[in-house]
Amino acid sequence: MRLSLCSMRLSLLLIALLALAPFGPLQAQDNRESAASRAKPALRTAPDKDAKKSSTKSSANTSSRSAGNASPAARNFGARPARKDVRGRGPSMLNKKKTLAAAAASKAAASGPAAAAAAKTSTAAAAAGAATAQPEGRPSNGERLGLRETDDPLDLRSSVAYVMEAENGRVVFQKNAEVALPIASISKLMTAMVVIDAGQDLHEIIEITNDDIDTEKGTRSRLRIGSRLSRGELLHLALMSSENRAASALGRNYPGGLQAFVSSMNGKSKQLGMTSTRFTEPTGLSSRNVSTAKDLALMVQAAGEYPLIRQYSTSPGLQVGSGRSTLAYRNTNRLTDNPKWEIELQKTGFISEAGNCLVMQVRIEGRQMVMVLLDARQKLARFGDAQRLRSWIESHS
Repeated sequence: MRLSLCSMRLSLLLIALLALAPFGPLQAQDNRESAASRAKPALRTAPDKDAKKSSTKSSANTSSRSAGNASPAARNFGARPARKDVRGRGPSMLNKKKTLAAAAASKAAASGPAAAAAAKTSTAAAAAGAATAQPEGRPSNGERLGLRETDDPLDLRSSVAYVMEAENGRVVFQKNAEVALPIASISKLMTAMVVIDAGQDLHEIIEITNDDIDTEKGTRSRLRIGSRLSRGELLHLALMSSENRAASALGRNYPGGLQAFVSSMNGKSKQLGMTSTRFTEPTGLSSRNVSTAKDLALMVQAAGEYPLIRQYSTSPGLQVGSGRSTLAYRNTNRLTDNPKWEIELQKTGFISEAGNCLVMQVRIEGRQMVMVLLDARQKLARFGDAQRLRSWIESHS
């Protein structure tokens, strides 16, 4: 009886165990999946923070190496700090030029005085922000003739030089003085004499027109088409600032027109004994306006007899109205501002064929001198030559 009861209990227990066996493993597996699914967001969140840091470091380290493969958006993003650096804390282009020029000067210092001097000039030009040297352009007529190779005791930079005492005509210094060359705006001294000789009203208003535009060299002018100035103002600007449209308008408004004006210029030159001189227009822009240093000395001497030419050519500046604005002009001869110079009359000039030119009537050691300098290679060389001649005259007085 007891055995049967025990067997019965074992059977019921076995049945119960068999019934529970499939449910247990399945529930455990479901619990593990549920735990894993709950853990997945946590696993994703933590690595995302690190990934952002690592990706930032990675992009910074590889941006310079992979710029060529980067997308346009990435390249633009990388370009912004560079622009900010140049505009802000980074060096400007001018500072870079200064740095490069200074480095060149330091390197040249070890190569000798000549190289160091050249590098120093380059450094000064960089500091100024622009080159001050005048472009050489085409060779002048004097250079083509080999006049710049002529030696002289003063080592002048001008191909032609001539100094004469105005009172007695005695020649003090000369160099290539009989060679006919283009004279550029020195021509305007003859233009002024012809205008004054004609006795035209200096208060008459003259308008700048298209006929005054430079078609010879294509130079520009501050006097706009339609500007209206008096004849006296135009004469002043032509002599003091070498204003080409002013000189053109003066010749165009001469009795008989421009052709008659040029004829009067040549007639005046013959009257003065300028046998190697010819004019074709009043501005000097044409290289066909030619003369010699000896002839120009005669012209300067004659122009010195006109008080208005002396006054206008040596005045420091002039302001003229041009439509709605006022234009301020300065003298083209820097020596007029130098108190050590006593300049009674002057005129500068430049075109490629003539080089840089300068004529003056000055007083040196109490003596009235006429000075002519033609075909200097550089703009300031003519003024340097004038100083050399003056020092030489003073030392030999």
